[in-house]
Amino acid sequence: MKKTTAASTHQPLAERLRPHTLAEVIGQQHILGPGKPLRLAFESGRPHSCILWGPPGVGKTTIARLMAQAFDAQFISISAVLGGVKDIRDAVERAEAARSGLVPQRTIVFVDEVHRFNKSQQDAFLPHVESGLFTFVGATTENPSFEVNSALLSRATVYVLQPLAPEELRRIVARAQEIQALPGIEDEALERLVAYADGDARRLLNTLETLSVTAAQAGVARIDDAWLLQVLGEQMRRYDKGGEQFYDTISALHKSVRGSDPDAALYWLVRMLDGGADPRYLARRIVRMAWEDIGLADPRAMQIAGDAAQTYERLGSPEGELALAQAVLYLAVAPKSNAGYQAYKLARAFVRQDGTRPVPLHLRNAPTALMKQLDYGRGYRYAHDEQDGFAAGASYLPEGMAAPGFYAPVPRGLEIKIGQKLEELRARNAAAAPDADAAT
Repeated sequence: MKKTTAASTHQPLAERLRPHTLAEVIGQQHILGPGKPLRLAFESGRPHSCILWGPPGVGKTTIARLMAQAFDAQFISISAVLGGVKDIRDAVERAEAARSGLVPQRTIVFVDEVHRFNKSQQDAFLPHVESGLFTFVGATTENPSFEVNSALLSRATVYVLQPLAPEELRRIVARAQEIQALPGIEDEALERLVAYADGDARRLLNTLETLSVTAAQAGVARIDDAWLLQVLGEQMRRYDKGGEQFYDTISALHKSVRGSDPDAALYWLVRMLDGGADPRYLARRIVRMAWEDIGLADPRAMQIAGDAAQTYERLGSPEGELALAQAVLYLAVAPKSNAGYQAYKLARAFVRQDGTRPVPLHLRNAPTALMKQLDYGRGYRYAHDEQDGFAAGASYLPEGMAAPGFYAPVPRGLEIKIGQKLEELRARNAAAAPDADAAT
């Protein structure tokens, strides 16, 4: 760790703690650890074009800078939000100058938020990437398969970066304390900060910098939870991700959907979005609600929830949030059933405690002559050849196993008809039971 100097203390904390070697990088060990793909690429001495895909604050820019350092390459950074084709032309000229200099040098062109570049801007990279004039490194928070042109995508390796784990965020806090950029901090306050950061190192570092300045001005030698809330109370209220309030709010959303209150469900959803909750997390929870609380009472709910999640992946924020909102409204007004959910839990509990029952001979596959000689598949009735496509009286459970009755449709929505259909089939099975015994 570098010694802190008077000049360095004027740098932002994020810059003072920025890793200078791969060994100093916190997180992303699934691609940067020994023997992992990106580490091997660094060690090969041969840079290649790539796209770093992950949420904010996980080290995309840092990795790109380290890549340039490792390959002794000129580093050119372009912001896709502010830049355009002119910036690409400038990068091309600088890369050509570096390649034709007295000491030829490679160039890495880093495009932050590359998904913001339109098709023509992305196409402008292609000939130079193909010719090897420079190595292209893109950073994106959006799915590159949707946002990056297929031609450019096919020439770049995609590395998926993950949010930092709580232990990794604690290590960042410890590093800040090592360079005396932060006073002591009590465990409860530390855990609140880690939960607030929610895997985002940049958010954590910006917060630590605010705390450092405020603590110095207030003469605070040790940060406790009460002082932390006093200084950052509003932010903590709105971004208490991973804390009690976060889970209380997602619980309120889920229960409002289950309770068929669309206004309440929409209120809690917007509260979470406004508070900075990850819309992808909310999308996953919405899909879960559809399967758990609506199920076969309205199968369209599962499709709408899944489509909303995909729409958000394609559009991002804020446009994609409308799809999540409408999915929540649909789920709230849909007929409710947890019969499928309960059936699954009952089946799991039964199998867990039951013995391994053999598959009945008539249900076994018989691809060989020997299996046929052993009566594999004998007596099986092909349902499509039977009246109404139903082999009345046929048994599909292990021999000697009573009908467990896992699935009990509720009298709501489509499950009304499902229940009626099952009653009809059970009656036909009961009437055909003697025939079934004779057949098997």
